[in-house]
Amino acid sequence: MPIQPIRHFGDPVLITPAEQVVDFDKELRVLVRDLTETMLDAPGAGLAAPQIGVGLRVFVWDVDDALGHLINPSLELSSEIQEGDEGCLSFPELVYPTTRAFRAVAKGFNMHGEPVVVEGTELLARALQHETDHLNGILFIDRLNEQDRKLAMKEIRESEWFGLATSSGNSPEVRVSPHDPFGRGR
Repeated sequence: MPIQPIRHFGDPVLITPAEQVVDFDKELRVLVRDLTETMLDAPGAGLAAPQIGVGLRVFVWDVDDALGHLINPSLELSSEIQEGDEGCLSFPELVYPTTRAFRAVAKGFNMHGEPVVVEGTELLARALQHETDHLNGILFIDRLNEQDRKLAMKEIRESEWFGLATSSGNSPEVRVSPHDPFGRGR
């Protein structure tokens, strides 16, 4: 399959919670392949289905030379936190310090409907949280502190890619996450 275009901030699909996958069929396997190829081409550490315009709870990752995918994930997060720079393929060249849980355990399914548990710390934990956020309609800028969010929005408004998104009629919505800003969940 061809590499898919990545949706940028301002596209409503990015802030719309994704639907649970119910059919583990050939179309799902094609979606996982498209996500993987698109992520590797970008390149990125992860990519969620909404980022290519598909509102399903599916994401892929490439961390420490390990490729993986997860469908219908749920997360268990450590109380220990990590600080670190974070970016997103839907926000080209934008990187800001983002607080996340240090450790994450993600439970879900593979493309064949078999149960999967993925445990990670540091970068893998960050990727699992970031991509699961995408599936919940939460963007990494929603997790920034107020000062960094203002700086990020200024940088976004001045970016070339943002001008292209707004000229096509997509008006972005910036929200403050209703979730714990430190990524520890409820």
